[in-house]
Amino acid sequence: MERTVGTVTRGLRCPIINKGDSIEQIVVDSVLRSSKAEGFEIQNKDIVAITESIVARAQGNYASIDQIAKDITNKFGDNTVGVIFPILSRNRFANCLRGIARGAKKVVIMLSYPSDEVGNHLVSLDALDEKGVNPWTDTLTEAQFRELFGYNKHRFTGVDYIEYYKELVAAEGAECEVVFSQKPKTILQYTKHVLTCDIHTRYRTKRILEDNGAEKVFTLDDILSTSVDGSGYNEQYGLLGSNKSTEDGVKLFPRECQPVVDKIQEILRKETGKDVEVMIYGDGAFKDPVGKIWELADPVVSPAYTDGLDGTPNEVKLKYLADNNFSGLRGAELEEAIKKHINEKDEDLTGAMEAQGTTPRKLTDLIGSLADLTSGSGDKGTPIVYIQGYFDNFTK
Repeated sequence: MERTVGTVTRGLRCPIINKGDSIEQIVVDSVLRSSKAEGFEIQNKDIVAITESIVARAQGNYASIDQIAKDITNKFGDNTVGVIFPILSRNRFANCLRGIARGAKKVVIMLSYPSDEVGNHLVSLDALDEKGVNPWTDTLTEAQFRELFGYNKHRFTGVDYIEYYKELVAAEGAECEVVFSQKPKTILQYTKHVLTCDIHTRYRTKRILEDNGAEKVFTLDDILSTSVDGSGYNEQYGLLGSNKSTEDGVKLFPRECQPVVDKIQEILRKETGKDVEVMIYGDGAFKDPVGKIWELADPVVSPAYTDGLDGTPNEVKLKYLADNNFSGLRGAELEEAIKKHINEKDEDLTGAMEAQGTTPRKLTDLIGSLADLTSGSGDKGTPIVYIQGYFDNFTK
């Protein structure tokens, strides 16, 4: 019978993961158990995607607010710390900010506006237009911001993040000042010692600050890049990609991930005789049309993946072929012509008209986004995602 289904994505349940568990064996056992229970056959080029959270949990990659604070003190001493461009998030940044404040005497928080880096808005673009404010040129104090825009709560969380972040800093015994600017060098009017908390633009921000007279600049990936008093750490990403774990600590992004995916692939090959691709994923890379939030608060979508997931798609647009190359054909003749074209397509379609609109992003970014949407971030309990048919096309 002709196949009628292309890509199939399944969220798989697994045991609750704790420190010291063999994440590799648990993943393999969960895949094999689900395959048997649900009646799907494991095939070559299937994909196992594992959320970064359970990898970090198995590694025990956690740190306390005190350990963050000690690293801040070690790096900044008694100097006022400029905390610039943090994202607005209770889960992602609140405990990090508490650690920063606990390790400093004074903190100057500089928020980007109208939104943070991932799209959480402090104020709408319409409000900026109404007040004649240009965020690329205008620096505002907290008093000026409040006079212009008042008190606004995040539409999803109901939190006034300006007040919330100030309260967190004050609760740790540090003095706090808040300013608003899109220009990194604005912070140098307040302090020459800066922790830049943006994610995807951090290297540019650091360069601008150092070029304009900053004395000491660290990025979030410099904090807990090594263990502090026995803490977890991430040598590549530090605090980037961390999440709140308890009221007094964070779970860090997992480290040493490549051996994990390679081992899972190896065990599955021994158990099934099939070459299954494996990746670890964090946030997907997509934008919410209502809240305007770009999801990617992790430093990368995938910190590790097997070789078969390297690269980008090389696809043609079926509707383009049907409307142009084979516009005079119909039915079975049209299908056969398109299948033949697909089988004979060039290995690199970059710039080709027939490939326009086929989203040539990294495979791991596309698959990671699919996996993130499948597993969700709440109580679904499916931190493993099994994907079949992703590499199939119309000819299969």
